Amino acid sequence: QVQLVESGGGLVQPGGSLRLSCGASGSISGINVMRWYRQGAGKERVMVASITTSGSTNYADSVKGRFTISRDNTNNTVFLQMNSLKPEDTAVYYCNALIIPLGLPTLRNYWGQGTQVTVSS
Repeated sequence: QVQLVESGGGLVQPGGSLRLSCGASGSISGINVMRWYRQGAGKERVMVASITTSGSTNYADSVKGRFTISRDNTNNTVFLQMNSLKPEDTAVYYCNALIIPLGLPTLRNYWGQGTQVTVSS
């Protein structure tokens, strides 16, 4: 059973920083692209950042220059460093990954349970 587990959310003041982590566990043959999404109250879930196996990254315009996505392929972990946080960054943040489970030939899409990030004074 493959699982994604996020950690690192919390309450932070505007201008502050947080670092989110997401680890993939279980019987895994390989991991393709890894992404972070977020969903604010009453809003759609949107992609924040993505990173390929080789390290190519992509960011939503709203977070460019403030957020940095990175990954540790050895430990099947993806990170999101969030700096200069704004109240509008408040949301539940979800980890997402395309994973090939051990023994299966195709990629499957997995989601974490989400972690709350609240930016408020």
